[in-house]
Amino acid sequence: MQVMKWSVMALAVAAGSTQMAFASSQSESNGFLEDSSFDIFNRVLYMNRDFRNGPNPSAPKGDSGYREETGWGLRTLFESGFTQGTIGVGFDAFTLSSLKLDGGSGHGGSGLFSRDSDSNYEKTQSQAGGAIKFRVSNTGLKYGDMFVASPVFSTDDSRILPESATGTYLVSNEIEGLELSAGRFTAMSSQVATGRDTIDGTGLKSANIYGANYSFTDNLSAGLHYSDVEDYFKKTYLNVNWNLPIAEDQSLNFDLNGYHTKGDGDEIYGEVDNDIWSLAGAYNIGAHTFTLAYQSSSGDAGYVYGVDGGGTIYLANSVQYSDFNGKDEDSWQARYDINMASYGVPGLSFMTRYIAGDNIDVGTGTDAQEREIDIEAKYVIQDGAAKDLSFRVRNAFYRSSNAYGGDINDFRLIMDYPLDVL
Repeated sequence: MQVMKWSVMALAVAAGSTQMAFASSQSESNGFLEDSSFDIFNRVLYMNRDFRNGPNPSAPKGDSGYREETGWGLRTLFESGFTQGTIGVGFDAFTLSSLKLDGGSGHGGSGLFSRDSDSNYEKTQSQAGGAIKFRVSNTGLKYGDMFVASPVFSTDDSRILPESATGTYLVSNEIEGLELSAGRFTAMSSQVATGRDTIDGTGLKSANIYGANYSFTDNLSAGLHYSDVEDYFKKTYLNVNWNLPIAEDQSLNFDLNGYHTKGDGDEIYGEVDNDIWSLAGAYNIGAHTFTLAYQSSSGDAGYVYGVDGGGTIYLANSVQYSDFNGKDEDSWQARYDINMASYGVPGLSFMTRYIAGDNIDVGTGTDAQEREIDIEAKYVIQDGAAKDLSFRVRNAFYRSSNAYGGDINDFRLIMDYPLDVL
């Protein structure tokens, strides 16, 4: 799954850069209700996966090797403002609901719905959560249920419902350009089950995370993040992002991402020691963007994530179906994007990419290979009653050595409709 979010860092900052932020967010608070918002988000997702080599030998009886499901998700999110004064207090709350529109037990299993006690896929699911929050100056503390986007702990949103985490999260922006964060999380719900314990959720016991993001200039930023996930692993993440303007409508962007993972405690996932990094270079000229990327994995295992969130993989070659994160794997990507606004069709965009990976150690004496072609189109309605309604078509053609998963076609049709009520 592609996660194109740039995270930044710096633990040591030059004295000339450590000026205080010009304004305090808390001093500009208008009040609990005055700054509140209420949003409704609708998503309809149709998804099918065609396993070209037939069902996996370990698949349940009756599995045809073909997945086809459709579901509707409804999310509501209330975010209050902060009370006025030195210490601001607020509250956030959300609800998550899904409805299975299509997909029998023989065609289920794409990660859209959970199973009931009779192993049938649930027709409806629901979840509610809330968090209390405090703010002093430009530092905020939140406790409760929330969505998190950190390179070492990130809730995923690639299906009907997103994951959500339970814990405490502190984010501070007291120095201009520098963001410091720290958190402790003790539970996480998965995308297919709304429970937060270790059975229904991702299996998380606890995770402590720390991060520093720093923007040296408008075009250069860096980040360093660390996590300690109890009885699984410890991770360190590094990012450097550099944007180089060339002309009025031309620029180059370089993005470096890397993880170092070390097993810890009971090592529930088994062997996880791994180093993985990626470097992407993108050339933008007008409506066109051309990207080349390289990614390399080394160590005693491939890169492992999931208990720390399904979105915890900020790497260039993490794409629609594969992450290209196998043991000792090297992978390359070529990508092309076009924004049709420059050609008189605002809201319409296209993307295609090709990724190839090899040298994957699968323990059989013969290295495996994999490759993927992705084709994507998206249109967002620009105005009128249906403003911001979007339609997105994603098609992936994945091929690999049989020892590494075989051949799969992955097709998704996604309709998103956000509504700002307040």
